[in-house]
Amino acid sequence: MTSTQPPRARRSALYLPASNARAVEKARSLAADAVILDLEDAVLPESKLAARAAAVAAVDAGGFGRREVVIRVNGLDTAWGADDLAAVARSAATAVLIPKVASAAGLAQAVARLDAAGGGRIDVWAMAELPAAVLALDAIAAANPRLRVVAMGTADLCKAMRVPADPDRSALLPALALCLLAARARGLDILDGVHTDLRDTTGYRSACEQGKALGFDGKTLIHPSQIPVANEVFGVSAEAAAEAARLIAVWEAAAADGRGIALLDGRMVEGLHAEEARRVLALRAAQANQQN
Repeated sequence: MTSTQPPRARRSALYLPASNARAVEKARSLAADAVILDLEDAVLPESKLAARAAAVAAVDAGGFGRREVVIRVNGLDTAWGADDLAAVARSAATAVLIPKVASAAGLAQAVARLDAAGGGRIDVWAMAELPAAVLALDAIAAANPRLRVVAMGTADLCKAMRVPADPDRSALLPALALCLLAARARGLDILDGVHTDLRDTTGYRSACEQGKALGFDGKTLIHPSQIPVANEVFGVSAEAAAEAARLIAVWEAAAADGRGIALLDGRMVEGLHAEEARRVLALRAAQANQQN
């Protein structure tokens, strides 16, 4: 399935504890494509209510430019989840991120709570961080037409699978591939999981490059220092855009001449390559449009 939504750059999605007012204020000027105000893992139980109020106040105050502003709520199986969804429904958030999704029914239940509280205009993102979610992601991805993004929760997935968080992520590759296939089958964007060792800048760049090679649209981040590399690796460079434009020109010239195949620097070019090149150019334009 091909998405009917216009392409949107989601190279970098930065998690921030909603309870950290200074970090949230700084996020308004950062180069991240999306800001995720977290009410879940990054917030202690005694701070949950204050974090919820702070997240809603922050998104309602605005100032984030064209960035997507997402609120990650607590799960419905917690004491805070239902009220989190009700608060997000009344806010100016771009999207809600549903954690610990294990089934299509679970996602549908959370979205029903959101909609009942008046949040029918808000986009939905879903975490893939449980083995059950990986195995059911095709059904989850089809559960609601407002679902836009799947965000991998690789730290939780490693824990659940009882595998170490090795730099090469070899134990996770089958799960990552399954999630990528499910997201693409439903026309969704999918974001790679976080890199938690801020000292390991070499490993972080390698993880971004691996994620890009696997097919991810961007990466979730835990610190502003990680934004530039994610934007570089997952973005469309000027050189890539120029190459895409050149490919389209060669293809269109061949098509106008009645030929279904063209050659570019000795490489065969077909309609599918031209279609992908157009997507690349559209993504490049989206990157430019989303910059403040």
